[in-house]
Amino acid sequence: MKISDFAAHSGLTPDTIRYYERIGLLPRTVRDAGGRRSYGMDDLAWASFLRKLQAMDMPMRDRLEYSRLRAMGRATTADRRAMLEAHRAALANRRDELMELIGTLDAKIAHYRDLEANMEGSSDDGSTRSNGGSGRAAPRRDASIGAARRG
Repeated sequence: MKISDFAAHSGLTPDTIRYYERIGLLPRTVRDAGGRRSYGMDDLAWASFLRKLQAMDMPMRDRLEYSRLRAMGRATTADRRAMLEAHRAALANRRDELMELIGTLDAKIAHYRDLEANMEGSSDDGSTRSNGGSGRAAPRRDASIGAARRG
């Protein structure tokens, strides 16, 4: 397939494909009699994997090293597996950090929902409840926000 088809199927732009070839991330492909690049299904599978590595936030230097090892063939299988295992461990650690952060957000959201549910305000009939006559609930300071600013 030509570079435009390869770009459409891989999700990479033609400029990115040329750049990846230039830096060694994609192997240089065969060319037809007119000098145009011609890509195969193996190239497409490799480009798809490269996009996944990028989506996993694998640094470019590591993707380049992985690509270099891949080009060396089966003798580097253990090295490539080790790289992927290390990156997987880093992703798992990041997932755990994100889950903790999501838990923090969930607790804060629940706190605000509780505050909203307990706020004094207008009743369904339009009258106001006792709140000092202002018609609005007194603002409350969230202690955790003050603590975060102090610490």
